[in-house]
Amino acid sequence: MKFKVLDHEPVIVNGWLQDVMTVPSPNYNARPNNEISLLVIHNISLPPGKFGGDYVEKFFKGCLPADEDPYFETIKDLEVSSHLYIKRTGAVVQFVSFLDRAWHAGKSCFMNRNACNDFAIGIELEGTDDIPYTDEQYTSLVLVTQAIMHAYPGITPDRIVGHEHIAPDRKTDPGESFDWKRYLSELY
Repeated sequence: MKFKVLDHEPVIVNGWLQDVMTVPSPNYNARPNNEISLLVIHNISLPPGKFGGDYVEKFFKGCLPADEDPYFETIKDLEVSSHLYIKRTGAVVQFVSFLDRAWHAGKSCFMNRNACNDFAIGIELEGTDDIPYTDEQYTSLVLVTQAIMHAYPGITPDRIVGHEHIAPDRKTDPGESFDWKRYLSELY
């Protein structure tokens, strides 16, 4: 697979970013309505703390080889996905149409509303809570966020959160290493 790094704001057509790698995931379903009004930033690395490779793609496709790392045995049966994944290089992969409900937030609540997957877009950054994200990731994240905000005007800066904000008892990502000030200031 060849992954392209973004150098301009991408276009969204029928819920799909154009000019990025698509790796369709089976782990999604229809949204209960057409509302898209929240953007959730996550992090992931597989195995934990290791970057590169295609384990995240395999995980979101439901075909993670459990015998290749002891940690994989503990997550092999999970049905998880995200709309987007941004690699350390800045390359963007899309797994689920924005028009569909990806399974990224789990038990969650935003502004007294539960089940954030119903109305949220999820973006996973290849990383950990305590290792700084790359300049390339911030560049791509800003570009895709701008495209998402144009296509889905219900997503405003005050409706962009981390997984840690909507599931604080369970999650800590994107973590202390994520520079919220930098990210939000570069959106405009």
